[in-house]
Amino acid sequence: MNTAAHPQRTLSKFDLVCLIVGTVIGAGIFKAPSVVAGQVPSGVEFLLVWLIGGVISVVGALCYAELATSWPHAGGEYHFLSRAFGKNTAYFYAWARSTVIITGSMAILAITLGDYMTTLVNLGVYSNYLWAIVSIVVLSVINFIGIQQGKWTQNALTVLEVSGVLAIVYAGFSTSQMQSISQLMERQSQSSNYGLAMVFVLLTFGGWNEAAYLSAEVKDERRGVVKSLVWGLGLVTLLYLLANLAYFSTLGLQGMANSSAVASEVFMKAYGRESAMVFSLIVVFSCLNSLNATILFGARSAYALGQDFRSFAWLGRWHASGNPRNSLILQMLLALTVVGLAILTRQGFEAVVEFTAPVFWTFILLVGVAVIVLRRRYPEVDRPFKVPLYPLLPLVFILVTGWMLWSSLMYTGAGAWVGMAVLACGLLPLVWERFYHRPSAEPEH
Repeated sequence: MNTAAHPQRTLSKFDLVCLIVGTVIGAGIFKAPSVVAGQVPSGVEFLLVWLIGGVISVVGALCYAELATSWPHAGGEYHFLSRAFGKNTAYFYAWARSTVIITGSMAILAITLGDYMTTLVNLGVYSNYLWAIVSIVVLSVINFIGIQQGKWTQNALTVLEVSGVLAIVYAGFSTSQMQSISQLMERQSQSSNYGLAMVFVLLTFGGWNEAAYLSAEVKDERRGVVKSLVWGLGLVTLLYLLANLAYFSTLGLQGMANSSAVASEVFMKAYGRESAMVFSLIVVFSCLNSLNATILFGARSAYALGQDFRSFAWLGRWHASGNPRNSLILQMLLALTVVGLAILTRQGFEAVVEFTAPVFWTFILLVGVAVIVLRRRYPEVDRPFKVPLYPLLPLVFILVTGWMLWSSLMYTGAGAWVGMAVLACGLLPLVWERFYHRPSAEPEH
């Protein structure tokens, strides 16, 4: 293993756009719209919350772009939090990300993929879990081989995924029952819960922040991340609006709220029940795409942790193939462990999402605050990109993430304590580090 290797600028803006689109558009767009439809009173408000979700994501992306271009590093958010609040705060983020956020996301995507693959090729009683294990191992091995193989796989899967979403959009509009635009304005419910609606909308938009982990690997180091984030999120927002308008046009707001598989229902209304196999393939490719991007991004924060803490130094080795191989192996094993626990408990992963959300939004809130903290602390640092309308946009992002944190706490209830317990377990390695190792020096500014 070549321990002297380090991240190289090998990714084009197109590669990064594909990674962003692939990470964001997962299984969520096939499931979340029915939940959101049940929380808003009219079609226009249903579409509006999705548009607001896109705008909020772009605002957050602009904040991240300033941090990523000012301090490009494979550690992404870990690196920003370390500079703004110290290594201990960054450590707990890396711990939460490695033990719950990334591995939980990988398991959710893999098991969803397994559910649909089982409708195509049934491997027996544990078919969905076996497919989940196969997908995690195969994609981890592809990324282990090298960054080039990982990005080529991502680009191909993104093209297939976008084509699949467009096929669903076409299906929705071809069977549209909406007679006029006035149907969008009709109130079909007197109750609403916009906070919960936005939790699921922003969950479906989640993943754009992962671009920060490749800030040290993009060829255009001054504007590459900014352009990729804006183009990537713009494309995702457009696809989401088209897909949700197609859903609404076919099923109506109440029909969506009552459907457990809104995209599948729309697709089969257009093409017949014999098209179920094609729809399953669309979801499989979508899950594969998001899973591959999550694997590629996820290992970067563990790598940064290994750079700063001697107890985790074995994770901080960058291989000449263009990947932190040890981090990839650990990430794969943890994700497989989560799948194994799912087999034992026979429970879905709603609980994983629930206890992950409060922890996730806590740290994303801190990243928003870091924009202001680092502006004040290091005014002399060259910033190739600055957030427009500073400090207004960072404050908007901070307020929205604070609202998301509160909303997710209200939604998750006791599940939040499980996430906090896992986070607290991170104290043990930190105590070991303090007693048995001297912390490495702060990075040069």
